[in-house]
Amino acid sequence: MSGKKTIVTLLRVSLLACPLLFTTPSFAMIDTPSVKVGFSPEGSASALVLDTINSAESSIRMMAYSFTDPDVMHALAKAKKRGVDVRIVVDDKGNTNRASQEAMKYINLLDIPLRTVDAFPIHHDKVIIVDGNTVETGSYNFSRAAARKNSENVVVLKNMPDVAAQYLEHWQDR
Repeated sequence: MSGKKTIVTLLRVSLLACPLLFTTPSFAMIDTPSVKVGFSPEGSASALVLDTINSAESSIRMMAYSFTDPDVMHALAKAKKRGVDVRIVVDDKGNTNRASQEAMKYINLLDIPLRTVDAFPIHHDKVIIVDGNTVETGSYNFSRAAARKNSENVVVLKNMPDVAAQYLEHWQDR
């Protein structure tokens, strides 16, 4: 090949390859599963619960035994205002005191569906399922005592849709 032909061929290849330099490759972003833990009364449990609620973009399904923490109520209210579909199931017998009744009235005023369960001696689930891929669970009741006094634990399983699907099925059965 002569020198002129080589230069022309290199120019043609360069012109064809040039657009590849200026395009962004599109790769599917895969969210890596993660696990976080928190404890109370040290404060990390409450922070994880609130972070989980605040991360919701489309849905929150909650199961609770005790339901009195104003910080949790306000986080759920903010989620509802953001357009998140929030629905709650609580234990019937565990929510008869004044603080629980006030909390449930507040949630009802926000038009957040809340139902009580009395089919079991105790409905002792403490779970939040967010956007069908994140689950918060543990011993943590959604109460001030859990946040400030009791020894409690929280586990958040993020980007785990298979686990979330199992918890959603459990939520629907309640």
